[in-house]
Amino acid sequence: MAGKKTMQTLDQERAAFAWQKVAEAKTKLGDKRKFDNYTNLAKSAPALIMGNGLMATLAFFQQKSEESRVLNGAICGWLVKSTAFIMGSEYATVMEGLHGADAAQYLHATEEALEILRWIRQFAPTLKG
Repeated sequence: MAGKKTMQTLDQERAAFAWQKVAEAKTKLGDKRKFDNYTNLAKSAPALIMGNGLMATLAFFQQKSEESRVLNGAICGWLVKSTAFIMGSEYATVMEGLHGADAAQYLHATEEALEILRWIRQFAPTLKG
């Protein structure tokens, strides 16, 4: 069926976004050690979010290292795509949106952050080579 465009599921959109961001991270970070650190950060991020909250984790990543800021950029970028109340992908804009969110919006953003991290965690080790 050439020429027919099919709609992607939300999970397919997440996967495509995560794949793009992991590939960009590998290029941007350059050396293997930094990309390995990025991969390890992606693996630990869900536990940090569950234990400390989304905003605290984003704030921690923003000040930690280049690798964590690259991961933060991917999370923030996905939050802009997947929520209606966050209007810019810069860290400060995302934090402002989360700060002004009601409980349901904040929960939705947290769930979306965990979902995008699920894909990032799966893809990052496949590009380590």
